[in-house]
Amino acid sequence: MFDIKWIQDKVRKEAYYFSRHGDKERQNDNLTILEVEEAILNGMILEQYLDTGRGESCLVVGFTNFGKPIHVVCGKTNDEELTIITVYIPSPPKFKNLYERG
Repeated sequence: MFDIKWIQDKVRKEAYYFSRHGDKERQNDNLTILEVEEAILNGMILEQYLDTGRGESCLVVGFTNFGKPIHVVCGKTNDEELTIITVYIPSPPKFKNLYERG
């Protein structure tokens, strides 16, 4: 299971990377890398996933310093590197609000 402190520590140390998909989704929602980092550093773990075909992962919910809500799905490699699997701005119908699925 993931711990938010571990994730935040990796972000502070810039010891993470975006998957190809995660970076594409970040760009699709016009999010900067700094905004994603801010959301993680201000965030909390909303859901934990044992294995969804990409290994263990979790959903972090957070806000940028300007209040923009962001969801970040995080995973880790066998080498204990943090991977940003996907990033998006939560919206209906998938999410009723920032913390609740639709």
